Amino acid sequence: LSHYHIIDEVRLVMESALTARDRVGVQDFVLLENYNSEAAFIENLRRRFKENLIYTYIGSVLVSVNPYKELEIYSKQQMERYRGVSFYEISPHIYAVSDNTYRAMRTERKDQCILISGESGAGKTEASKKILLYYAVTCPMNDHMAALGDRLLQSNPVLEAFGNAKTLRNDNSSRFGKYMDVQFDFRGAPVGGHILNYLLEKSRVVHQNHGERNFHIFYQLLEGGDEDLLNTLDLERNPQNYQYLVKGNCPRVSSISDKNNWKVVMKALPVIGFTEEEVQKLLNIIAGVLHLGNTQFGEGEEGETYITTETQITKLVKLLGVDGSALREALTHKKLTAKGEEMISPLNFEQAISARDALAKAVYGRTFTWLVEKINQSLALKDEIYHSNKGSSVIGLLDIYGFEVLQHNSFEQFCINYCNEKLQQLFIELTLRSEQEEYETEGIAWETVQYFDNKIICDLIEEKHKGIISILDEECLRPGETCDVSFLEKLEDTLGGHPHFVTHKLANGKTRRVMSREEFRLLHYAGEVNYNVNGFLDKNNDLLNRNLKEVMCQSDNQILSRCFRREEVMDQKRPEMAATQFKNSLMKLMEILMSKEPSYVRCIKPNDAKQPGRFDEVLVRHQVKYLGLMENLRVRRAGFAYRRRFEAFLQRYKPLCPETWPNWHGRLVDGVSTLVNHLGYKPEEYKLGRSKIFIRFPKTLFTTEDALERRRQAAELIRRCLTDTLLLFVSACILETAFCMYTIPLVVYGSVFIRFIKGFIYRHEEYCPENEYFLDHVRYSFLKNLRKNLPKSVLDKSWPTPPPLVVEASEHLRTLHMRNMVVKYCRRVQPEWKKQMVQKVVASEIFKDQKDNYPQSVGRLFLDSRLEREQINLKVVQTLGNDKVQYGASVTKYDRRGFKPRPRQLLLTNTFAVLVDRTKIKQRIDYTALRGISVSSLSDGMFVLHMPSEDSKQKADAVLQCDHVIELVTKLAMMAGKIDYVNISPGSIRFTVARGKEGIIDFVRGSEMKVTKGKRGHLLVTVPRTNTT
Repeated sequence: LSHYHIIDEVRLVMESALTARDRVGVQDFVLLENYNSEAAFIENLRRRFKENLIYTYIGSVLVSVNPYKELEIYSKQQMERYRGVSFYEISPHIYAVSDNTYRAMRTERKDQCILISGESGAGKTEASKKILLYYAVTCPMNDHMAALGDRLLQSNPVLEAFGNAKTLRNDNSSRFGKYMDVQFDFRGAPVGGHILNYLLEKSRVVHQNHGERNFHIFYQLLEGGDEDLLNTLDLERNPQNYQYLVKGNCPRVSSISDKNNWKVVMKALPVIGFTEEEVQKLLNIIAGVLHLGNTQFGEGEEGETYITTETQITKLVKLLGVDGSALREALTHKKLTAKGEEMISPLNFEQAISARDALAKAVYGRTFTWLVEKINQSLALKDEIYHSNKGSSVIGLLDIYGFEVLQHNSFEQFCINYCNEKLQQLFIELTLRSEQEEYETEGIAWETVQYFDNKIICDLIEEKHKGIISILDEECLRPGETCDVSFLEKLEDTLGGHPHFVTHKLANGKTRRVMSREEFRLLHYAGEVNYNVNGFLDKNNDLLNRNLKEVMCQSDNQILSRCFRREEVMDQKRPEMAATQFKNSLMKLMEILMSKEPSYVRCIKPNDAKQPGRFDEVLVRHQVKYLGLMENLRVRRAGFAYRRRFEAFLQRYKPLCPETWPNWHGRLVDGVSTLVNHLGYKPEEYKLGRSKIFIRFPKTLFTTEDALERRRQAAELIRRCLTDTLLLFVSACILETAFCMYTIPLVVYGSVFIRFIKGFIYRHEEYCPENEYFLDHVRYSFLKNLRKNLPKSVLDKSWPTPPPLVVEASEHLRTLHMRNMVVKYCRRVQPEWKKQMVQKVVASEIFKDQKDNYPQSVGRLFLDSRLEREQINLKVVQTLGNDKVQYGASVTKYDRRGFKPRPRQLLLTNTFAVLVDRTKIKQRIDYTALRGISVSSLSDGMFVLHMPSEDSKQKADAVLQCDHVIELVTKLAMMAGKIDYVNISPGSIRFTVARGKEGIIDFVRGSEMKVTKGKRGHLLVTVPRTNTT
C-alpha cells in the first residue's frame, strides 16, 4: 500500500536531518562538545565552509569566512527573512547581526556598535557594506532619508578609491582604519552619519613593495580620465611614466577594472555633495602628487642640491597653485630658527629626496582627511529638518585593520598591532562584563573564567615614561645625534627583562640566530612579531620642513589652503609625534566603544590565493589565534553553553511534553520546569534563571532537538497517511456500490474483496468481524516477508519496514533477534580477540577523524608487545622487580635542549612507564603524575608525554617518536587511565623544557619524513601527505 512507501520516505528524511549536523557542523561554536580543542573549532569551520555556510556564531559573535565567490544569500528576500526575527531562530548571517543590533537600539534606546576585524582580504569592508545596505533597504524611509542612505552607500567607493590599494594579500586592501556612526531618529530611520579615520598608510604614496600598488585613485585617473582631463592635468596614460607608481611593478590587476571604478567614483562625488570645482581641485592635487614624484635633483661640485626637472615645477605651480620660486627654494633648503633668528640651510641630495617625499605624503594624507570631513558634512544630521536629536540613537561600524605579521615589520605594523592589542583587551573585557551581567541579572552564580589578560602588553607599549611610545618620543626630541639604533639601545636599557620584550642583545643563543641586530620582538597575545627599527624615528617625527608648509598654506587651491593652515606655521609649539597622535586617537576610540553596546564580526580569509572552495588550515589556525576566537569561546562556555528566554524555549519544545502541549496556561518558569522534568534533564545539566533557562552541555540541547525533529516527522507522516486514507475510503465506497450492482456473476470474488475493503476501512477499530480478515492478512504478510529477510549478522542493521498495525511487535522481534545474534557472536569470540576489539574501540575514540594515519592502523592487529622478551635487558627486568612489563616498543627520544635523537625503549607496567637506554632506566613516568599525551594530526609518529614541571621527582616533558604511535598511545592511555587526556594538535605542540621554559614542535607537510631543528629554536617535523584512498 502507498502509505507504507510514505513511511520509508519519511524515515529517510528523518535520518538525513539527524545526520546533517555531522555533515555541516554546528552553527554556534558554543555548542561544540570539545570546545577547548582548536582542531575541533577549525574542523567545524571547514565543514561549514565546504557547504557554503560562511557564517557561524560564537554566542553573539559572528565568524565570517570569505568565500571568494558570489553567494545567493544577500537578496532583498533574504533581508526580509532576517528582519525582526530572533537572533538564534534562523541560520547565522551578517543580516542577523545587523537586525539584532538595530532592534536592540530601538527597544533599549542605547547606542550600539558593530566591531568588524580580520586581516587584509578577510572581507571586512564587504561586511560593512552589507550592513549599510541592510539598513538602507529595511529601515523606514522618506525622500530625505533615501538621499542620506544613498550618500552613505556612495561614500564607500570614494573612500576605497583614495584609501585602498592592492597589496600582496588583498587586491582591495583598506590602508586606513574607519569608524562610522549612523544616526537614527526616534522612528528608527537613518538621519545622519559621521566617519572617523585612523592611520592612513601615507608611506605607500612614495613607496610600494614589489607586487603592490599605490592608492587606487592614481590608476583610476590615468585609466578612466578622458583625454581632455589628462591634458589639463599634464598627465600621460601610462602609469610606468611616474616614479611613485613604478616601485611595485604592478600597474594593472586582473580582478580590478580601474576604468569602471573611475566612472563609479565620478558618479558618487556629486551625490555626496562635491561641486565640479571641488572635484577639479581634488584631481589637481592627485596629479600634483604624481608630478612631485617625477621631480628630480642633481648635486653640484660643492655638494649643493638643485632641481633638474624644471618642467615638473611648472606643472606643480599650475596644479597646486603655489609660487614656483618659493617651492624650488623649499625643496632644496630648510629654514631653521636658533635663538630667535631664522637661518636658511641647504639640503644635501638625500635630504632633498626626503623633503620631496615628505611633502607628497603630507599633501596626500591631509587631502584624505579633508575628503573624510567633506563626506561628513554631507552625512551630518540636518537640525533645520530635525529640530531636536534627543530622541536619536547611534549604531557605530568599526572596520579596522587586523593583526599583521609580515616578512618585514616596521612602524606601521607596530601601530596596527598595538591597535589590535587594545581591541582584544576591550573585546575580552566587554565579553566578560556582558556574561557576568547576564548571570547576575538571572540570579545564576558566576563562575570565574581563566583567560590571558593582555594588559601587560598594552602597558609595555603605552605606559607613560616607560612604554615604547614614550621612549620613541623621547628619542625623537633628544638633542644631539639620534638614530634608530640609539632608540633600540634605549629600549634595551629601559625594558630589558620584560617577559614580552626581546632583542638580539637580550636574547638567548637560539633566538639570536633568527633575529637581526636591528630588530626588537614583542610577544603579542596573538604571537611573536619582530619589528625592524629602521625608519621608526623618521616615521614618528612625520615632520614637514617649515618652509614647505609656508609654501603650501599660500596655495590658491582651496583644498590645500584648508589642509595647511597659516596658524600652523606661526605656532612654535612642536606637534605631537605620530605614535602619540595614534595612541590618543585610539584612547578616544576606546571611550566611544565602551559607551556603546558592542556586537562583533570576526572575518577570516580561507587561503592566500583568493580561490573559492580552498581551505588552508595553517592560515586559518593563525587567524583563529590572533582574533582571540578560542579565548572568546572559553569565556562564553565557562558556565553554560546555551541560554534561552522561557517563552522562546517553551514555544519551541512544548510538543515534547503532554502537559505543555498544545498550550501552557501557568507561569512560564513552571512550564519550563515541567517540560525539562518530562524530558529527563538532570539537575547538573541546567539552571533556571529569572527569565531564562541555562543549559550547560550541548549534547543536552542536541538530544532535545533530535526528539523535536522526530516528533515533527511523525506529525508529517500522520498528515500524509490521513490524506491517503481519505482517498482510499472514497474509492472503497465507490467499489462497494459498484459490486453491489453486479453481485450475481461476481458473488465469490466480490464477497472476499468487499471484506478486504471493509477491513481496511475499519482497520483502526478494535479487532472485530468487520476488520478481522484484513488485519490477519496484514500480520501474516509481514511475518512471511520477515522470515525471508532476517539479518544474518550483528553488523547488518536492515529490517523490513513494518505496517503501523505491527510496529510494536516488530520492535520486540527485532530486539529479540539482535540479542540472539549477539549472544551467538559473543560465544564465538576468544578472550584475545575481545581484548583486541576493546583496544581498537579506544583507538577509534581517540584518533578517528583526528589523525591522518589512523585509517591505515584500523586493519592491523595491535601486538601484546613490539619487543621480544630477550630484547629487554635482564638488569632492567630485575630493577623493575614485581612490576611486570605489559608492553614495550622501540622509540626515539629527542633531547629537550638541542633535539639530538637518541634510541630508547619505552616499557609500560600497570602503574608506570620507563624510558630505557640499554641497561639503564633513564626516566620513570608515574601514571598518576602524567598530565597528558600530545600527538600531531598528521601521519608522523611523534608524541609528547607531559609531566608536571613543579615536581622535582619528575623530569620535564618527554619528546618521543615511534613507528607504532597509534598502538603505543592507545595502550598507554588505557593503562594510565588517561584516554580523555590525549590531545591531538594540528599545527604545533608546546612542551616544557624546564621549569618556566617552553619548547615547540612545528609540523608541516613535505615530500618526505624529516625531523630537523627549525627556525627560532623549534623542532621541525616534515610529514609526507598520507594517501587515504
